[in-house]
Amino acid sequence: MALGIGLSLLAIIIFGIQDAISKLLVQDYSPFQIAMMRFWAFAAFSLFLVARQGPLTQAFRSKHPWLQALRALLLVVDIWFFAASLQTVPLAELQAITLVYPLITTLVAIPILGEKVGVFRFAAVFVGFCGALIIVRPGGLPLDLGVAYAVASASCYAVYLALTRKVSADDTTATSMVYVGVGGLVLTTAVGVFFWQPLDMQSGLLILMVTITSVAAHGLMMVAMSRAPASALQPFNYMSLPWGIVLSYTVFGHLIDPIALVGGAVIVGAGLVVMARERHLARRGRNTEPVEAEEGTPH
Repeated sequence: MALGIGLSLLAIIIFGIQDAISKLLVQDYSPFQIAMMRFWAFAAFSLFLVARQGPLTQAFRSKHPWLQALRALLLVVDIWFFAASLQTVPLAELQAITLVYPLITTLVAIPILGEKVGVFRFAAVFVGFCGALIIVRPGGLPLDLGVAYAVASASCYAVYLALTRKVSADDTTATSMVYVGVGGLVLTTAVGVFFWQPLDMQSGLLILMVTITSVAAHGLMMVAMSRAPASALQPFNYMSLPWGIVLSYTVFGHLIDPIALVGGAVIVGAGLVVMARERHLARRGRNTEPVEAEEGTPH
């Protein structure tokens, strides 16, 4: 268990570094190009892992091919929106806003999974969204497209997680991974080639670092989830907020303002309450385990 938690925290640190590098890149390059090159690495990584387990043709056999394709589309759009929001939203505030994804997952699980959500969890979700409003309050973050992109990114990832739980009842993890890897590769490349800009040496090295950190973080998260239950690891995803604050200050010289920090803390608190409630209901046999994310974090 301890090893799983430690690897999960290390993965979150690496994911944060990846986001900081991506923020540097999207100031000069299209988010579509950055997402495309990230998926080149992720697709190669996923195909390598799946091929070690058995024939790739077998992994493509799904009982829910259209849902699997939709998962791939949602994850791609999530990364597109997140990369676009990096252009204008400070890293710390962006991490805080996107952490509403577990709360959105609770809501979308009602129509997608047929779950029942009581007043207690509805109240926690409402409080969490109030935390997001605190961050973008008058005088806080400018209400531009960057904030809308951040919320859209979290929403796409939330639906992706709910669909992941739905298809996991019939499809293997290998099938889910290969659909996301190959589907994401095709989608991002089909769009990204139209936004291609030649890379200089420095940008090329930064892109290489993004691909390396992406593969390393996903690999560490997968090993972590093999050593500890996803429900035990999930609360540690919120460590991305304090780490994002550190990176935002050290790399970009931006310090999150105290009120926005309060809003982030409200979001984290509401999310932890929802997770605790879900675990309590799971022990009573009234609810399934919390969503198990393949990647563990949105990005």
